Amino acid sequence: MQLDNFSWWRKRFEQMSNYFDAFRIDHILGFFRIWSIPLHAVEGILGRFVPAIPVHINELFGRNISFSYHRYCTPFINDEILYNLFGDETQYVKDTFLEEGNKLKEAFNTQRKVEAYFNYDNSNEKIKIGLYDLISNIILIEEEGSEGTKFHFRIAMDQTSSFQHLDAHSQQQLKELYINYFYRRQEDFWKKEAMHKLPGRRSSTNMLVCGEDLGMVPSCVPDVMKQLGILSLEIQRMPKKAGTEFFHPNDAPYLSVVTPSTHDMSTIRGWWEEDKVKTARFYTNIMGQHGDVPFYCETWINKEIILQHLYSPAMWSIFQLQDLLGMSKKLRRENPHEERINEPANPAHYWNYRMHLNLEELNKETSFNEELNKDISASGR
Repeated sequence: MQLDNFSWWRKRFEQMSNYFDAFRIDHILGFFRIWSIPLHAVEGILGRFVPAIPVHINELFGRNISFSYHRYCTPFINDEILYNLFGDETQYVKDTFLEEGNKLKEAFNTQRKVEAYFNYDNSNEKIKIGLYDLISNIILIEEEGSEGTKFHFRIAMDQTSSFQHLDAHSQQQLKELYINYFYRRQEDFWKKEAMHKLPGRRSSTNMLVCGEDLGMVPSCVPDVMKQLGILSLEIQRMPKKAGTEFFHPNDAPYLSVVTPSTHDMSTIRGWWEEDKVKTARFYTNIMGQHGDVPFYCETWINKEIILQHLYSPAMWSIFQLQDLLGMSKKLRRENPHEERINEPANPAHYWNYRMHLNLEELNKETSFNEELNKDISASGR
């Protein structure tokens, strides 16, 4: 796409602008870097950011890390790890899937090979997942074509049993490199990537651009979005500031969209019942309430959260219809857990939500509509 100056994108924006005044870039972080998962992997844990500046082998040696390719880049397997994963089935696993010296047999040395085997014989999910865990029990991923000189960290490498079996000095030095790799080393590099891809597309349309900037956000992202006038996404339950549990809409920047929930999350009412300890902290710290915390999300609680977002300094406040109806005891669903649109981790709950009311019914709810309109007007929106 770069070869023709992203003409596909430009034409797409030109056509979209015939119909829309604004659009949302899903996962805008992909313009900075993508998470690339190799074909031999089933789980994303074996992926890495692309592009990314690798760690050179000299950096490892320079920190006196006890590095060897086999120890760091191939699955670390011993009897203790096997027993922790497979228990009484350990001997069966060793006989079936491993060679002498606790090395995976060629036929089972990737997650895809294991997946293929268990698709044929899907009798033991525990063993399949355990083998996946064995295969991902590595610390470093070699960069293709580097001939064993450049490496990328496996995400969450410090939680692997491979890491936990290293000496204390190597652990400490690896942690420092790991933090540098993910949070400092790539910043300028990823910023240049984004500034190469985004400005031309941004300038090719008059539509308002919103960016979904959630997840593991590099520190360069807010500055790039601000420079280009791209609105950020601010969600109360997903604060971007480290060390904070909740985001308050009062703290939103002007160039942002605030919302209490998205299609991939539970609604306000559903969330209220998920974690009573967390709800209590929200009730006290964000809502400024005292005393016993209501077990269910009462209509007045739902409304106060909506009002927080309406009165935010953010350019836009956007709501799921379910969250708006949550302010009405008459109109909202009886069961709040039936309100969720999508649950990404649950294949049985992909985009299967349907409204329980139709537009004609809602149009007749004069009292609710007038009150909502009054709140919107009073907030200046």
